[in-house]
Amino acid sequence: MPYLTSISVYPIKSLDGIVVNQVKVLASGALSQDREFAILDAQGRFVNGKRNFKVHLLRSTWNVAKQTVCFQVQGTLEKQEFAIEDDRHQLESWLSNYFGFTVTLARNSTTGFPDDNIASGPTIISTATLETVASWFPGISVSEIRQRFRSNLEIDGVPPFWEDRLFTNEGEVIKFQIGEIIFEGINPCQRCIVPTRNSLTGESYSNFQKLFTEKRRETLPNWANASRFNHFYRLSINTKIPASEAGKILEIGDKIQLL
Repeated sequence: MPYLTSISVYPIKSLDGIVVNQVKVLASGALSQDREFAILDAQGRFVNGKRNFKVHLLRSTWNVAKQTVCFQVQGTLEKQEFAIEDDRHQLESWLSNYFGFTVTLARNSTTGFPDDNIASGPTIISTATLETVASWFPGISVSEIRQRFRSNLEIDGVPPFWEDRLFTNEGEVIKFQIGEIIFEGINPCQRCIVPTRNSLTGESYSNFQKLFTEKRRETLPNWANASRFNHFYRLSINTKIPASEAGKILEIGDKIQLL
């Protein structure tokens, strides 16, 4: 039976994630702490890897118990630790100096800052899928592919692209359950430029998107609804969690079943 083998949340949108053993579902259907914070420019736009190369070089280590974040620029030794609330001004000043323009750190503990406000639940992928995708790119490890695609929930005990069972026709949902929690599968996640780059250095992999698209088309399983692929640069599943599931806990080892 498929089971949950890893849970990752990304406290600051676009920055490094943390792996946790369990996580609570919020009333909005988001996971607690996932994309709870976001870096915004003076126009209120997200500062992310799509728009700013320097995001790739910024390492962040989150201390949940202390509610602190430690920043380090890739390739340097200096580290800067800030209390996420008490040191907010100093934190924003440090980030502004790093990026070279004024930024603020916004917080939303209710919904977080999802990429898709309709499918605002966690993204799901299988270990076998990550392994298969890594095999398409010489020199890229499974761990690096995992970091590039940044999914929240990873499942094991299934063949590659098993998660493509978790969506159906546009406007409809597939209901499934992980542990005690009901999910609605919405669509295959459309990817951006970020997975084409090294997760630590930002270096581009030549023809990554072209090769990925060709291989994804060739290996699309017969259980996938091909009508949802207007292009094949899609990987992992976008989901929504109904409000009825608020307060429930996802844990490593939870079994997954279609409903």
